Amino acid sequence: MFGFRGGESADTVARKKGYMKDAQQRWPFLTHFDLSTIKNKAQLSSMVRDRSSITEEQAKRDVQAWMDGKQF
Repeated sequence: MFGFRGGESADTVARKKGYMKDAQQRWPFLTHFDLSTIKNKAQLSSMVRDRSSITEEQAKRDVQAWMDGKQF
């Protein structure tokens, strides 16, 4: 999701870096390493749930709302 796979265009890398920064502003408890290991929405939701002590459903809603309009 946020990690780089190699061979990606400069635009893709810039977009992912921007998303990482945006995610850290939304959830300050997420480290750069955390975000670089997240591969999908389910993993992001799980980490948000665990670190913020909210319900699974609330974490899924929060992550979905944050992802709306973003292209990963």
